[in-house]
Amino acid sequence: MPSKVNAVKIRRPLPPSVALVCVLALTTGCGLIPGSGSDTRTVKIWLMQDSVSEEFLDRFSKEYEEKHPSVKLEFTFQSWTGIGKKVNAALEGEDTPDIIEVGNTQVAQYAETDALEDLTLESVRDLGGEDWLEGLAQPGNIDGSQYGIPWYAANRVVIYNKDVFADAGIKKTPKTRDEWLAMTEQLNQDGTQGIYLPGQDWYTLAGFIWDEGGDLAVERAGSWEGMLHTEATLRGMDFYKELQELGQGPKDADETKPPQGEVFAKGNVAQIVAPPSVASTILKANPELEDKLGYFTIPGKTADKAGAVFTGGSDLIIPQKAEERGAAIEVVKALAGERWQTDLARTMNYVPNKKSLAKVVQGEESTAAMAAGAAAEGSQATPNSAQWADVEIENPIKPFMTKVLEGGDPEAAGREASKRITSLLTPG
Repeated sequence: MPSKVNAVKIRRPLPPSVALVCVLALTTGCGLIPGSGSDTRTVKIWLMQDSVSEEFLDRFSKEYEEKHPSVKLEFTFQSWTGIGKKVNAALEGEDTPDIIEVGNTQVAQYAETDALEDLTLESVRDLGGEDWLEGLAQPGNIDGSQYGIPWYAANRVVIYNKDVFADAGIKKTPKTRDEWLAMTEQLNQDGTQGIYLPGQDWYTLAGFIWDEGGDLAVERAGSWEGMLHTEATLRGMDFYKELQELGQGPKDADETKPPQGEVFAKGNVAQIVAPPSVASTILKANPELEDKLGYFTIPGKTADKAGAVFTGGSDLIIPQKAEERGAAIEVVKALAGERWQTDLARTMNYVPNKKSLAKVVQGEESTAAMAAGAAAEGSQATPNSAQWADVEIENPIKPFMTKVLEGGDPEAAGREASKRITSLLTPG
């Protein structure tokens, strides 16, 4: 066996919009992957811009290189803008990478092309897929086959101003919806908004709907149908309305118009519902809130269950046309395994892909709050249809919410929105 040579790291200074490539030139002659036909294999990996830090990749690459001396890793960061078109081209065989990070809700549209590697065996045999977060695993599972391997999750929590809570005499965060409403009403006085909740934050609404046993859309006999008119969905919307009225959030806009983090930063808002990453926007606008931000999991209907939340995040897929599929599978297994899930969660403040790994972030208030929500019963992603992207582009959920908040007939507004969702989810 030849002696091992030192790894060489290549760094090229690139503008942020251009891919950053980290290449490790590894040793030759030992630890070959069966059937390689050569001494080394290069596994090309596309990751999304800012999804992980370069320091994390350095650690992962160094350890992986030591254990797999016949493999070199090439990481390229891609922009979210226009990524769908680029991934589809790659799946067709144009400069195809071996591994691609994709948004968890995007897997269905890529799987529809029949161009993804089926990773069901690995998910069951090697990765403990039965413990994965439903919101990451379910979007990657198409007709019983697992094409997307859960990588990390992020979801909404309640971000609150500790000083505002203290001034109102509130010492504990709520554990149930009823407690949350009562507390928010107590906070909503003397020029302070109990909560800033925009009228069209449909991701937050989705969690309330799932808590009631409803859904945005369901599949029956191969056909999708919008469900915003059902009793369960309307109960979720009713709770949203009660909460939304305890602040001055606009009824006809979402959380970006204006950016809710900037509204919170003014100091007269007690709470917002947002991913913890919004804290960076808050502190940029008002650095004095540095030690005044608190986080808690969105409460459920009963104290023993956290509220359901929309689970965002990323999955890892392997194109069938990838040149190094065998080696790529091994890399994915490492990235999705406990060792690197723990490192990734602690480094990036993400929720790890398994419920049992929630313990690794318990010391971080914001991440622990996210993890509890992601693991809650009912937490999931959007309906697993390849056409769901069309729903989000037009988004009939938003005007439905506004109509209800402005006093319109909830069932009539729900039926109108359901009809449009059904149409958008029906191909052709």
